[in-house]
Amino acid sequence: MTKKFIAKDFLKLAANGHSHEAFRLYVGKDFKHHNAYFKGDSDTLMLAMEESSRKNPNKTLTIHHALSDGDLVAVHSHVKQNSTDLGAAVVHIFKFEANKIIELWDLGQLIPKEKINENGMF
Repeated sequence: MTKKFIAKDFLKLAANGHSHEAFRLYVGKDFKHHNAYFKGDSDTLMLAMEESSRKNPNKTLTIHHALSDGDLVAVHSHVKQNSTDLGAAVVHIFKFEANKIIELWDLGQLIPKEKINENGMF
């Protein structure tokens, strides 16, 4: 199982309401994340992902790119909370140790109704 596969499967599981399974399978013991809106431990993030899935049962995550460099994997996705949401372009950066995710960063940009750039966000 490659690190890219693990990162993508982690995101798919979490987006589809299976954050506990994602963390059980793929997250290392000393995991930390860097989202400024949550405490940096695994339980806080796992529960926030679970709550987001409950509030947004029709959430979709479409992965467009996944890049790997040593112990780092970056995944570029389109995340929509529901079918009418324009969504956001999101990049998750995963750090691995022994095929377990030990660190996570996430960055997002909302998709505007009117786009100036003709190339799109994906």
